[in-house]
Amino acid sequence: MRLSRFLLGTGLAALSVPAAAQSVAPVTPIREVVPQDEATTTLREAMTRAYNTSPELTGERANLRAIDENVPIARAGGLPSLDSTGGVTENVFDSGSTAGPARQASVGLDLSVPIYSGGSVRNSVRAAETRVEAGRANLRGVETNLFVDVVAAYLDVIRDQAVVRLNLQNVRVLEVNLQATRDRFEVGDLTRTDVAQSEARLALALSQLRAAEAELIASRETYIRVVGAPPGTLASPPPLPDLPDSPQRAVAVALEENPSLDAARSLREASEFDVDVAQASRRPRVAIGVGTDYYSYLGSVGGQAALAGFDNDGISTSAGVQLSLPLFQGGRPAAQVRQAQARESAAIEQVTLAERTIVAQARSAFARYRSALRVIEASRIAVEASRLSLEGVRAENTVGTRTILDILNAEQELLNAQVQYVTAERDAYVAGFTLLAVMGRAEAEDLGLDGGALYDPTANYERVRGRWSDWGSDPDPEPVATSTVDTAAQTPEVAETLDPLLQRPVDSMYPYPAGEAADTPN
Repeated sequence: MRLSRFLLGTGLAALSVPAAAQSVAPVTPIREVVPQDEATTTLREAMTRAYNTSPELTGERANLRAIDENVPIARAGGLPSLDSTGGVTENVFDSGSTAGPARQASVGLDLSVPIYSGGSVRNSVRAAETRVEAGRANLRGVETNLFVDVVAAYLDVIRDQAVVRLNLQNVRVLEVNLQATRDRFEVGDLTRTDVAQSEARLALALSQLRAAEAELIASRETYIRVVGAPPGTLASPPPLPDLPDSPQRAVAVALEENPSLDAARSLREASEFDVDVAQASRRPRVAIGVGTDYYSYLGSVGGQAALAGFDNDGISTSAGVQLSLPLFQGGRPAAQVRQAQARESAAIEQVTLAERTIVAQARSAFARYRSALRVIEASRIAVEASRLSLEGVRAENTVGTRTILDILNAEQELLNAQVQYVTAERDAYVAGFTLLAVMGRAEAEDLGLDGGALYDPTANYERVRGRWSDWGSDPDPEPVATSTVDTAAQTPEVAETLDPLLQRPVDSMYPYPAGEAADTPN
């Protein structure tokens, strides 16, 4: 299944484990709540915007267009060249003769047609074409990395919004709890220690809230940097499709389809042609030359010069074959060959390095994904257990067997479990998408993005490959990516959706709003 299907349904759960990878119970995720009156942004829309406006991606496309030009540059070495010459000469003084013309002007054309260049042109073209293939693979890799960054930024915002909501909810509850504790202290039901414990826990919750808000602002600013626009309200991402059921399968697919490995292999092949180019400098070269010149003595032919056979103007034409056979070049050809061979050796090692990296990335991403699934399940159980624990502690507090501190600790445990839960959801989704990216299945063609036709890296190559004019050029470059200078600074504001359980005050015997007087208990 292609990833385009994955991006079609954007209103689904934040995580849906594929059947092949389901070794744990399905999870009920903490969903992003979307207000009905506010437009939402889906993951597909965020990817499309990044694809069309990312400076990293548009810059890499420009780099590929520059690499495309190496092919006509290499081909030019095997094409005929035509030069024009011209000049004017004034004989100021000649002690040997006074009969010759005093001035001379000439205009000429010289045509040179290379016949044999030792294979340097042919191999240079092959090397350039192979590097174009490597450049296309690099572009695919940049696209993939961009989409991974978009997914990570998108999920970071959703996660941090949930964390801020949880911490904000905790602060609100602790504020009510503190007021309730103070009221009970006034009537003599609690001690000053209970009040101090509530105050300390509220201060700690406030510090956690501020830290969570800072993380949310940072995540939103990162989203703007990657996507090019503020996040707004984000819809839940769709489930991931067809993840491998074993690390061996992930590695096998990655070694076949990963764009970084394709680029390394193409560069290794190009380095082989570079060795042939260097060896060609020791071979003979053959070229055909044809030249024609018009000359004029500018009326300076005197009588004696005319008698000597000088005409005032004329045309001369010459043709010939030029053979160049290098005999000694100071050791430069041998050094160039050794240099090319060393670079070929480096390119071979780069392929091995790329293979190692991809194997490690595939296995690590698979392990992180499967681990995050188990963390999600464990966190879900912890959340449910913490909910029951909090309800039990509150009930026991009503009969005097639990203290205020026990309730505060139970609330903190529930908050920690919920934060761990949403963090695990984010980690699992990002790890799963990263695994698809390492496998080479998270490219623009796989995603089926909307927003117009995809960028075709072959179009520019076909446009410039056969060009031979010396005067062709493209329009002056203009910015393509969008600037984010005018975007507003992000804030930590979130839609408040509180957990009903945590909205209750600590002492369930006194569910009155903060600030109201408490009745004396029976």
